[in-house]
Amino acid sequence: MKAWLRKDGRKGIRNVVVVGYLVECAHHVAKTIVNKADSPDVQLIGFPGCYPNDYALKIMKAICTHPNVGGAVLLSLGCEGFNREQLSETIADSGRPVETLVIQQNGGTRSTIEKGLQAVADIKTKISHAEKVDMAIDELIIGTICGGSDGTSGISGNPGVGYCFDRLVEENAACIFEETGELIGCEQVMIERAATPELAREIDDCLLKAAHYYEVLGYGSFAPGNAEGGLTTQEEKSMGAYCKSGDSQIVGLLKPGDIPPTGGLYLLDVVPDGEVRFGFPNISDNAEIVELIACGCHITLFTTGRGSVVGSAISPVIKICANPETYKNLSEDMDVNAGKVLEGSATPQDIGDEIYQLIMDVAAGKLSKSEELGHQEFILTYKYFEPVGPACLPTATHR
Repeated sequence: MKAWLRKDGRKGIRNVVVVGYLVECAHHVAKTIVNKADSPDVQLIGFPGCYPNDYALKIMKAICTHPNVGGAVLLSLGCEGFNREQLSETIADSGRPVETLVIQQNGGTRSTIEKGLQAVADIKTKISHAEKVDMAIDELIIGTICGGSDGTSGISGNPGVGYCFDRLVEENAACIFEETGELIGCEQVMIERAATPELAREIDDCLLKAAHYYEVLGYGSFAPGNAEGGLTTQEEKSMGAYCKSGDSQIVGLLKPGDIPPTGGLYLLDVVPDGEVRFGFPNISDNAEIVELIACGCHITLFTTGRGSVVGSAISPVIKICANPETYKNLSEDMDVNAGKVLEGSATPQDIGDEIYQLIMDVAAGKLSKSEELGHQEFILTYKYFEPVGPACLPTATHR
């Protein structure tokens, strides 16, 4: 496959200009710029909060320097707490063109929109000349989540992703699974798969933290739709979600914005550290997708039983439908019909092979269904994380 070579040495499968708002007050201006630019390669991202947050800054840095991103236009009102200078410097240091527009200094809404459109056009021209080079499978980072799960998810879609992950890991790609709040009850089997005793302890602590978080909130990661779809307990849901990880050894534990230093299978801890203070760890599936993208994922695999229509900015989403009835109802949004397993016309391994081939095709330029439909969802809210320690990661040079 061919990919865009960035000046920081990373390789992207898309060539996107991001327009990012740094406070909700700049959201309308940024969104209008994206709408008027009217290009699938100009995409909206942003953080709505006025008060500063280290997590949000880390995620925005990671997103704006993601290998699928060629350049950025940043929109600031001017008086918010977000560190726009540090974000802009990080983007520039990565070799990407960046323009920061402060609305309070640029004449207001209309004037800033005009300048933003010109900045987008200038950056698009610059990155159109980016070099395209060969990209190997072991340079890919692939993430997975599940949403709208039902009783079929753990039988067809999630095991299919697990087989695909095992194949990718065998070829030294980096694969990331997450939703630690939906892995409660699977602690022991994950501990047994850890590459080192130190990592096993980190994984155990991670799941204990997730259980405590939901206990304090008084509401687990289990929705009415899950029950309507045939799931009976949190643990049953966890077992289905766990299947996405496959059977490979777990080599590391990441937190949002950490890039896998090597190929292999990683667990992403999405539950905030410290005191329970920010509400639910992830308010929607798209919040999890953003965190996976911040870890460098070129593509996200999204399994669903009841159905979902979302995609994401920056990185393509491939949707794998576990339920054959849902696939018939939402076929225009689904990329893979894993429900064939329940109908007896395919095995989970067949589905894994189909997902693997689709990853190769999408990485080579084929649009996923959500891309074709123009889905570019993005959600970023407040969180707090402490840095991972050396016990969490394999020893290697970062990509």
